[in-house]
Amino acid sequence: MFGFININKPAGITSHDVVAKLRRISKIKQIGHTGTLDPMAHGVLPVAIGKASRLIEYLEENKGYIAKLQLGKVSDTYDTEGAVKEYSDKKISKAEFADVLANFRGRIEQIPPVYSAVHYNGKRLYELARKGILPDDIPKRTVFINKLELLQYNEEEQTAEIEVECSKGTYIRSLINDIGLTLGCGAVMSGLTRTKSGIFTIDTAVPLDALVDKEDIEKHLINPIEVLSYKSYLLTEYEYQKIKHGQSIDARNTDNSDYFCLVYKNELCAIAQKDETTNKLLTKKVFIS
Repeated sequence: MFGFININKPAGITSHDVVAKLRRISKIKQIGHTGTLDPMAHGVLPVAIGKASRLIEYLEENKGYIAKLQLGKVSDTYDTEGAVKEYSDKKISKAEFADVLANFRGRIEQIPPVYSAVHYNGKRLYELARKGILPDDIPKRTVFINKLELLQYNEEEQTAEIEVECSKGTYIRSLINDIGLTLGCGAVMSGLTRTKSGIFTIDTAVPLDALVDKEDIEKHLINPIEVLSYKSYLLTEYEYQKIKHGQSIDARNTDNSDYFCLVYKNELCAIAQKDETTNKLLTKKVFIS
C-alpha cells in the first residue's frame, strides 16, 4: 500500500495508538502520522501508509481547530487533564473576550506547554515534567494565527468556544493560556477538535473504529497525487525508464514551478526538483525500483 488515510482520531488515545492499530491490521510497519494530537483531542489525523511516509515533509501544514475553554482556572498542562486550580473570580463579558482575540491574530510568539513533545536539551518536555523538572527558559516559537473567531460564549459559566486556523507548531493550549493571562482571569482548554490539516478535513475523515482489516484501509487509501500540492508531470515510457534507473529528465516542457510529481499510469514515481542551470528535473525521492 502506498498512500494516505484521513483518520478521525477519537479522544482518549494517543496518535501513536492510531499508528499501532493500523500497523497491526495492515501488517505494514512503515506508517507514520503527520502531526500529534493530544489524547484529549479528537479529529483529523492524516496517516501515511508505506512509502508515503517519505512524503510527509511535502504536505501542506496549516491546521484548523475548534477549541473549548474555561475561564477563571489554570493548570500545569494548560488543559483540564492536568492539575486544575482556581485562578480568579473575575468575570469577563462576551465583548471583552471577543476584543482580546485581536491580540492573537497574525504572527505571534508563544511558549510550548511544559507537558508537550517539544525537545529540550535532548529530552521531551513531558519527560522532564513528569520528573518534576519544569524549565523556565523554554524557547519561544513564532507561529501564525490565520483565523481566530469566537463561536460561543456563556457569561454565566465563563466558558467559550473558539475557531482557530494556524500554522504548524501552534499549541492551542498555549494560545488559550495566554488569552486567559491577558484577560487577567486565567483559562484552561476543556476540549479540542482538529477540523483540518492541510487538505485533509474532518468531513471526509474515517472513524478509527471503522477500520477492522486491511481491505478497509485499502478502501479509504488516498493516492499521494491527490494530496500533494505540486503539479504533476506525466512521464512517457522512455522517461519512466530513465527515472527508474536514477537518471534525470529534460525539463524544457515544464513551467516555472520548483517541484513536480512525476507520474506514470496514475502512480507517483518520484518527487523532482527543477534545476534551472541544467534545465533538468532532478529526482529528490523515488518510489519505484
